[in-house]
Amino acid sequence: MGFTGFPPEAFDFYRRLSADNSRAFWLANKPIYDQAVRAPMLALLDEFPDMGAFHVFRPNRDVRFAKDKTPYKDHVAAYVESQGGAGHYIHLGAEGMFAGCGYYDMATDQLERFRAAVDADATGSDLQARCTAAEKRGLRLGAMSALKTAPRGFAKDHPRIELLRRKGLVASQDWPLAPWMHTRKVVAKVRDAWAAAGDLDEWLDMHVGPSTLPPDDLHRR
Repeated sequence: MGFTGFPPEAFDFYRRLSADNSRAFWLANKPIYDQAVRAPMLALLDEFPDMGAFHVFRPNRDVRFAKDKTPYKDHVAAYVESQGGAGHYIHLGAEGMFAGCGYYDMATDQLERFRAAVDADATGSDLQARCTAAEKRGLRLGAMSALKTAPRGFAKDHPRIELLRRKGLVASQDWPLAPWMHTRKVVAKVRDAWAAAGDLDEWLDMHVGPSTLPPDDLHRR
């Protein structure tokens, strides 16, 4: 059966999990997670066959080095990387949904290419214009992290210093919980958000692209 929307039980599941993030709650409510959360998410991903094979993130948190020891994530999410390198992401939690795309956390070789292209007047000005256009379309720009000052070798008063400080670049859209999330309108909303950032992804794929570091180096990063 095709995607028909996320049932109210999906959002209610995460509201209740936030109040009792315990193994006992998870085991008692796992059938709800499987039927109301995971199954609709898989059905939604099937609506984007042109995107490739998505990875659905596991619900367990890695708490080995975290101060917060709650065992389960407060959302379900999926990710796929395009052939050009840009990643596409979907997220659902108690408060609503989120979709984004771009390069969230660049590897060192990607950062070198990104900063060189941002520094160059032609390509850097082009990216800045695309970022401005994306924000006017209602998208929010972000990254996993950013430097507090200029990267080594770049002036603090560089005209595109805000971009140079970023360690990634993504465009995203948040939606608070709404009735359309229980319908097939989710498919169009997510695809439209990705399409609105298409020219940004195009620039990133052209000037950054996938990392060429060996897998071991990426893992250490």
